[in-house]
Amino acid sequence: MLSSIQVLVVGRHEEIMQTVLRLINSTPDWEAAGALEDEEAIELFQQRRFDLVLIGGGVEPESEAKLRAIFSFQNPLVKIIQHFGGGGGLLFAEIRAALTAQQEGNYAILDNPFQS
Repeated sequence: MLSSIQVLVVGRHEEIMQTVLRLINSTPDWEAAGALEDEEAIELFQQRRFDLVLIGGGVEPESEAKLRAIFSFQNPLVKIIQHFGGGGGLLFAEIRAALTAQQEGNYAILDNPFQS
């Protein structure tokens, strides 16, 4: 039996986070955990194996760069995408596109997040 797709959601707004988690967790074979703070996200990422990290639009650019660098260093195969809202349909499409690209071996090359 295949294991479920593990998604880490990083955001800054509690209500939006709960909605995104509910939507993802309502999909068979998907399981999501959320973090409102960078430190919480890093701790969760170290404790579990995530297939995908979803970064919400409210995450500051400096935090996003830091999280991308840490997550990519710890797991070079993890797919990291941004989600700025737009409802469940867009959320599902973004996740499915990222997972499809990951399965096909199409990984995005990240710029150096430490450069300004």
